[in-house]
Amino acid sequence: MFKPLRILGFAGSLRKGSYNEALLRAAADLMPENVVFETFNLEDIPVFNQDLEKQPPKIVEDFKKRVKAADAILIATPEYNYSIPGVLKNAIDWASRPYGDNAFEEKPVAIMGASTGMLGTARAQYHLRQCFVFLNVHTVNRPEVMVSYAAGKFDSEGKLKDEKTRESIAELINSLISLAETFTKR
Repeated sequence: MFKPLRILGFAGSLRKGSYNEALLRAAADLMPENVVFETFNLEDIPVFNQDLEKQPPKIVEDFKKRVKAADAILIATPEYNYSIPGVLKNAIDWASRPYGDNAFEEKPVAIMGASTGMLGTARAQYHLRQCFVFLNVHTVNRPEVMVSYAAGKFDSEGKLKDEKTRESIAELINSLISLAETFTKR
């Protein structure tokens, strides 16, 4: 029996009006019918505390279960100080701990990001890829979706209006689905 592919998306931004949240909404609109796409808001995940990793807060348990249940992950990250936001790194730390219980193990992951600057989250995305090496994540290498000058690519309601960006996101989704299908028996 055919089972739809499940993709979990989350953004490394907590800002109201976040361009990265808007990228996830654009991705949701571009998902094929055979994909179930859900998002998770990282806002209420507390700061990682190794003393609690074996008995994490309920929201962390929920996040970790959702990561494990997903066939693939789609992350939208801003860039803060040449790197990934603390909220994103924090969520990844919770979901990959304790050692031996890594929810990201062997997960196909695609990364995209938007920023108001010229480089469109390039450095943050490369740092995120470095984090995923130890976690044994399979990242989509191409296309790289790095949305620069994001303020001009979304309308006042946060809807993506840039067709080239929409095409890049669709291509990224297709690459993620192809990678996920190599790991998933549906």
